[in-house]
Amino acid sequence: MESHCPRQELGERLSKLSDLAAESGLERVGKRPKLSRYLRDVWIRRAFALTLSQYRLLATSARSRLGVAWLIIVPALQITLYGLIFGLVLGDSRPANFLPYLVVGVVLFQFLAGSFSDGARSISSNSALAKSLSFPRVLLPMSAMVSQWMKFSGLMLLALIALPILGEMPRWSWLMIVPVIGLASLFALGIGMMAARLTVHFNDLSSLIPFITRIAFYASGVFFSMDRLTDAISWLGFLVWANPVSVYLSLARDVMITGHPVDAWMWWVGAGWGVFTLVFGFFFFWSAEERYGRAG
Repeated sequence: MESHCPRQELGERLSKLSDLAAESGLERVGKRPKLSRYLRDVWIRRAFALTLSQYRLLATSARSRLGVAWLIIVPALQITLYGLIFGLVLGDSRPANFLPYLVVGVVLFQFLAGSFSDGARSISSNSALAKSLSFPRVLLPMSAMVSQWMKFSGLMLLALIALPILGEMPRWSWLMIVPVIGLASLFALGIGMMAARLTVHFNDLSSLIPFITRIAFYASGVFFSMDRLTDAISWLGFLVWANPVSVYLSLARDVMITGHPVDAWMWWVGAGWGVFTLVFGFFFFWSAEERYGRAG
């Protein structure tokens, strides 16, 4: 009976210390705050996400002699290579205005795939930061998406220059690319947050990221027409709206390229995917906030 007294006394003291800490406004490191406070902290510290994304971009480009130029050179080489290979392989079955079609597809897909892969690594690659400082951890996948958006803005400028050279003249509908990019950004942030949490729970997922993005590349109509595929195999028709990457590529081509119109309801599909993925991704990520400070 006496052997339990020291333990009981110690427990009472710890309980009193916990009460004192709570009264003093102290909280456990990494504790998940209430949603309203969490959102407020995200807004207050939004500059942190922007600065981190800039440093990430500079760190990536500083490793090579050509620096930031590689962010443009690599996608340009990919477009050239894909144009030569798939242009010959597809032959007469390639989409109309094939090179502009390919340019828009590759540029937008690079943004979505990069947001997914960088978002997946955003917690694990910043584990020291997540363990040592108290801040909303969602800022890490947000900064990864912003970094990708910075890369994408340069690629989009290149596309706007390349399209007239390839015979696609500017027109007023090009302005509609802004809402397309906005909806795609919502989706990109959502999948980045989901991937960030899943990678913390399953470390091996990071090794599957390149495989997943490659499947998405071949399944989303980056270099071929989804309409031709669904016409040939009718039961795959659901992919027109069930594959969000394909939805955003189709919307972008609708406003940027002649001969690739989409039905008006596709805009609602794109909006639905963007909002749903963002909201679900945020709550999915936030619900495991306390895990990220222990991620290694």
